[in-house]
Amino acid sequence: MYFAMEDRYEQMRYAHCGSSGLKLPLVSLGLWHNFGDFSNLETMKDILFTAFDNGITHFDLANNYGPAPGSAEKNFGIILKEELSKYRDEMIISSKAGYTMWEGPYGDWGSRKYLIASIDQSLKRMGLEYVDIFYHHRMDKNTPLEETCGALAQIVSSGKALYVGLSNYDGETLKQATKILDELKVPFIINQNRYSIFDRTIENNGLKDMAAKLKKGIISFSPLAQGLLTDRYLNGIPSDSRIVTDGRFLKEDNLTTKKMEAISKLNDIAKERDQSLAQMALAWVLRDGIVTSVLIGASKSSQVLDNIAAINKVCFSEEELKKIDEIVKEYE
Repeated sequence: MYFAMEDRYEQMRYAHCGSSGLKLPLVSLGLWHNFGDFSNLETMKDILFTAFDNGITHFDLANNYGPAPGSAEKNFGIILKEELSKYRDEMIISSKAGYTMWEGPYGDWGSRKYLIASIDQSLKRMGLEYVDIFYHHRMDKNTPLEETCGALAQIVSSGKALYVGLSNYDGETLKQATKILDELKVPFIINQNRYSIFDRTIENNGLKDMAAKLKKGIISFSPLAQGLLTDRYLNGIPSDSRIVTDGRFLKEDNLTTKKMEAISKLNDIAKERDQSLAQMALAWVLRDGIVTSVLIGASKSSQVLDNIAAINKVCFSEEELKKIDEIVKEYE
């Protein structure tokens, strides 16, 4: 039986999620990869225990995480029941719906039918009465925003989620959704979006500025650009790379000669800062306080420990930020 470390909250730092009362650890654990049916249960346990022992209280899932879809929630539910249930009130557990989960017209996007069916399925897989945060996973131009937001309101009022979030929205749609959710008195507190040194989309589509203006939190996924912003690709593609073993999200053409040169130069800056490249990349996302937390993925517990160390040095000089921007622009 697992017993958490008594000093687990001493090193981690926590930040309020926007203007809400909820705090998230600066580093959260995402279960997008490595928690599906092809992963080893003992390895999953080791990753989760290491995270929780070091102050990571937030565990992020979605209905379709796997593979197969639903298996990450199922496996997390098994571990939660067997090992972590006594710590449930110390944990923030989130899930989402918005991408394809089952066949037919009701297993995708943002209808009331899909979102409410999905939260019921997710709770059953994880063995939970509620999740702490439930997200709509992506914008849906074919469903009225009022319907999607109304479903989120019903999910909260029925006690199936404490807070709601939006994922992969842009700034203008965030503004519209916030108005509706505020009118419905829904505790909408957070946006989840891809953000990294290599991916500045939320800076360009207004999401980051709008979230700050509306005092909503942001949690960034893929802050390490699917592993490109680590030391794994400094010397080419390793044989156990996701490019080789999976290829669904990180493809070989993502690693161009120019991109490898950029990674090498960014690594030089990280060395000057006495950080690993991964630590610097995570710190960069957290640098200005607008992003509440970074979502890391891990295939082994040592990666969790390395990534957590990023919180020890999140400040950058103007010269460092300028160099990083120049490198990204030069090798785009």
